[in-house]
Amino acid sequence: MSDAGAGDGSLLTDAIGIGTLTRLVPRELVDEVVASAGRKEIRKNKLPARVMVYFVMAMALFYGDAYEEVMRKLAGGLDYIGTWRREWDVPGLGALCHARQRLGPEVMRELFERVAVPCAMRSTRGAWLAGRRLMAVDGFEAEAPDSAENASYFGYAGKKGRSAFPFVRMAALVECGTHAIVAAEIARDGEGEETLTRRILSGGVIGPGMIVMADSGLYSYTNFRMAIDAGADALFRVGANLDLPALEWFPDGSYLTYIADSPEKAKNNYRLRHGLVKLTDLPGIYARAVDYEVTDRGDGEEIITIVTNVTDPEEIPAVELAAAYHERWEAELVFDELKTHQRGPGTILRSRKPELVEQEIWGLLLTHYGIRHLMREAADQADLDPDRMSFIRALRVIRRQVTGQAAFSPSETGESDRGSD
Repeated sequence: MSDAGAGDGSLLTDAIGIGTLTRLVPRELVDEVVASAGRKEIRKNKLPARVMVYFVMAMALFYGDAYEEVMRKLAGGLDYIGTWRREWDVPGLGALCHARQRLGPEVMRELFERVAVPCAMRSTRGAWLAGRRLMAVDGFEAEAPDSAENASYFGYAGKKGRSAFPFVRMAALVECGTHAIVAAEIARDGEGEETLTRRILSGGVIGPGMIVMADSGLYSYTNFRMAIDAGADALFRVGANLDLPALEWFPDGSYLTYIADSPEKAKNNYRLRHGLVKLTDLPGIYARAVDYEVTDRGDGEEIITIVTNVTDPEEIPAVELAAAYHERWEAELVFDELKTHQRGPGTILRSRKPELVEQEIWGLLLTHYGIRHLMREAADQADLDPDRMSFIRALRVIRRQVTGQAAFSPSETGESDRGSD
């Protein structure tokens, strides 16, 4: 490489990466997405879009650090291999903020959508039920800085007692066996989990070979049917107020039932109560229901009812459905990993503008997926259930790799490029 290239620091920005996670988010993919989003620079600058992608990911690893310190860690270790000749000054806060604004949120979102796919192998323990990939959809939230822009875009939580900070509502689709988030949606003010869930169910990620689980708060005939229409099987908990007639009892204790759509709810309820129509005469689908008790809770016994479109008890027995549904709680553990361990307990997001809040969230999700993907690979190699591995330990290892000599991307440049020193 010419002296000019080494002297102006361009080789440094070519080399900046984010440790082992760069293997999942290679610079070639980053450049492709940056170009497709129209964020490629017309002229070279100190903080090109590619560097800012890795900077946003590094922010998600080092939440407690200031911008300049995050960049120092991201570039750390590069001098070990003599990547550039002259000292490269870390850009200041203003330059980093402007560079984040130039990048925008869409690059990070598209990278997440391109990279974050279900990653459990057939050998991955705890990831499958009767040949189906266990998936769960659920909502979670985060707090953003109390700026006028964030308040207008995201709103606050609560009606009477307003939350202290703007409240960012999100929904995610989680691969239960690996804790990998493979789809997500971010709400604007006025949008709830129901709206976000339907975006996920219709977003093209759900398909054949999956069984999608959700809690009763997300149950509706529409959501249940959307999962099935996407080619997946569905396993939803339902509330006690849902009328589920027992049409046929099966040997495993489950029963055939009918779930009706009710576009004219009041009219249909009247007709049903007065015997003018049978439930099965209304538009709907046959399903299978399982009632069971949870007896080890401190507040007493709880009866849980789950429904599925898998109506053959020999295909998936009732006891296996009940056990699988409780894998849905893996989604709660995933959100705890994001909010408590990766971001830090009680920590709000950094960004004071909605587009940067969204960029930050996509960076957080992309980085979390990278960690979980690497943990899945390690678990498979050790023949372990990924649940047995420590997320905190994996996070610490990756943080160390970012700040060490593994902090640079696998470069296309060879020894001749580094030999100019």
